Amino acid sequence: MTAWRRATADDAVALRDLERGASRAGLAHVFGDLPYPDDDVLARWVLLLEDPEVVVEVVDDQGLVALTAHDGSSLRHLAVRPDHWGSGLGREGFARAEAAGARRLWVLADNTRARGLYESLGWTPSGESQECPWPPHPTELEYAAPAAP
Repeated sequence: MTAWRRATADDAVALRDLERGASRAGLAHVFGDLPYPDDDVLARWVLLLEDPEVVVEVVDDQGLVALTAHDGSSLRHLAVRPDHWGSGLGREGFARAEAAGARRLWVLADNTRARGLYESLGWTPSGESQECPWPPHPTELEYAAPAAP
């Protein structure tokens, strides 16, 4: 099992940078050459780290390589540095959020990599959708955990 730790305010810039790297590698087909909203994403991480309802956990291996953020009912963020894709860190982060009570999440409709992970774990689209806040405002889909037996 990988060593996850609770993120601190000192990790805000590294969280932003990890998210930027994963987004650029995995979502270039969605966001193209648009500038990355560095300041807005950093401000969001600062707020999440200050929110007592949100748990942000990271894997640090000479820099952050994975993150998960959840609030007891929702998976808010999950990212793995591209050079660690396929290592199982995404599944581990997802399992941590699910064990803490995450039963829903939002994902870009065109994020086939993430959707494939969620669906392989039994999660399914709920039928709800919304517009992503970042230009070009692609569609996000809500996913829900499988019903308890």
